[in-house]
Amino acid sequence: MHTYDEPVYLISIVSKILDIHPQTLRQYERENLITPSRSDGRIRLYSQRDIDRIKLILRLTREMGVNLAGVDVALRLKEQIDTMEQEIAELRYQLAQAKQSTSVPPEKALVTKKSIYEMIIFEEK
Repeated sequence: MHTYDEPVYLISIVSKILDIHPQTLRQYERENLITPSRSDGRIRLYSQRDIDRIKLILRLTREMGVNLAGVDVALRLKEQIDTMEQEIAELRYQLAQAKQSTSVPPEKALVTKKSIYEMIIFEEK
């Protein structure tokens, strides 16, 4: 069994799986919507992740009527959201770790405000 990111599918196989013309896949590559891997002989190889991305592109164009420029914007926004969701998950984990490691429960901790005034003492000479 192949991993999700392993490039194993030829363009002819992907076009049959998705019922699209190989030129459509080449167009998506020219538009930088997909970036299939290349073999040593420069043959395009697609991973399952690539196929899922192409399915999303087809859904946006066919079902929602989005043009390729709009698809590009949508995909970039999706990537940003995915990155932010990962960062939020990491921050939540760090927060949970910090809450568990404190010796005093946060609701019982004494917090004092620092004064905004500073005292300056001048020495007389």
